[in-house]
Amino acid sequence: MQKTQAPTSTTIPPAQSHSEILTVDELAAWLKVSPRAIYELSRSRSQARGKHPLPAIRIHKKMLRFRGSDIEAWLQRCAEAGRRQ
Repeated sequence: MQKTQAPTSTTIPPAQSHSEILTVDELAAWLKVSPRAIYELSRSRSQARGKHPLPAIRIHKKMLRFRGSDIEAWLQRCAEAGRRQ
């Protein structure tokens, strides 16, 4: 008898298409960080200081969305910067 795992609601697959729009919770799950970390990375003060600011679409003060293709490009830039150091 095989045991099957029930799918969890917190499992978010990577961006399926380049135009997919992600919420803070979806992006946090994808990057395996807390939603608070996403908010911190997307704050304007953090973006002004950072070399690689997190690309966010600000709809409202507390409502952020993220384009999957922008996040993939951001991850690539961060990886390349890490290799150069």
